[in-house]
Amino acid sequence: MSSGSESELEGEGETAPETTVEGEEAAKESAETDADGTTTNADSSSHCATPDSDGEVAEEIAIVTFERKLPTAEKIQSELADRYESIALLEYHGDVFEEHWGEYDCFIGLMASGIAMRKTAHLLDDKWDDPAICVVDEELTWAIPITGGHHGANQVAQDLATMGAVPAMTTASEAAGKQGVESRAKAMDTHVVNGDSTVKTNLAVLDDDLGPVARLDGPRAVLVGDDVTVLKRNEEDGIVLGTGSVSGASKEAFLAAWEDALDQTAYGFDDVEFVGTATRKEDEEGLLAAARELDLGIVVFDKETLLAHEGPTPSKSKELIGWPGVSEASAIAGGAEQELVLEKVSYENEVTVAIGR
Repeated sequence: MSSGSESELEGEGETAPETTVEGEEAAKESAETDADGTTTNADSSSHCATPDSDGEVAEEIAIVTFERKLPTAEKIQSELADRYESIALLEYHGDVFEEHWGEYDCFIGLMASGIAMRKTAHLLDDKWDDPAICVVDEELTWAIPITGGHHGANQVAQDLATMGAVPAMTTASEAAGKQGVESRAKAMDTHVVNGDSTVKTNLAVLDDDLGPVARLDGPRAVLVGDDVTVLKRNEEDGIVLGTGSVSGASKEAFLAAWEDALDQTAYGFDDVEFVGTATRKEDEEGLLAAARELDLGIVVFDKETLLAHEGPTPSKSKELIGWPGVSEASAIAGGAEQELVLEKVSYENEVTVAIGR
């Protein structure tokens, strides 16, 4: 089948009627559809390559490119190779997306957005199963998630940003500069069990009304409503960096404290599931910046949870403000086994760290 030239494809009337939706309806639309424009596909057997694709990182991606753009595609493949399990190169033809639908977690379309949209619209079925799509221009100026922003496309756009592209993310939480539920799940190495709930919980993120991630230990059955998102760990053998600090501690202090603590164990940063801390520390700029630099999620625990998981090292904060020592309690509360690997250590009287599992 003849693929046609890119200029011919780009001239097929890509202009769509402009629609403006404001306020909560816009946020709801973004949370519900992820800008997917989902249509029903008669054959719904195709799905993402990653078994639990809801909220997880994209691992297997493919770059779809015209022959003349192959050097740019190869450059992307080389630059991003160490971030993904595999990156395939597919030469564009009219049915290339349909032929490979379900084989990859995300497609990078090195082409006009209109081409990618028209060639995949009839394939879209369910945002939790469909592969994500991100388009980028040949000059690597813009990286635009088209579908599956929270399911790999935003992640790919952010990775392309390291090559100079501007990530044009339109999912409501990211556009507002906030971390959506799916992004939190990814950062914590968990996945979303009940995907439909993220409509309401992402709206709560926009309103700063979601609250901390709560932990429930079993064996236990749990009944939740449609406004509660359930996250399940992908691994059970990671560690948690329980962290406390004085107000205003720097990013460098947190990074150095974590490294110093890990050096006292057999673990490294690759073993860390997430950083645990207290709700009263969730806005510490240095903490947020340090976690962001290492691509680690932060889980905050309220006072009641930390009191229930108090560590062995006495803390003055309990006498002064009624809170237990944050580092040990959050390390215990966050760990799968709820035990300490390393008791509290202090770095430069700025940051305290304990390690749990």
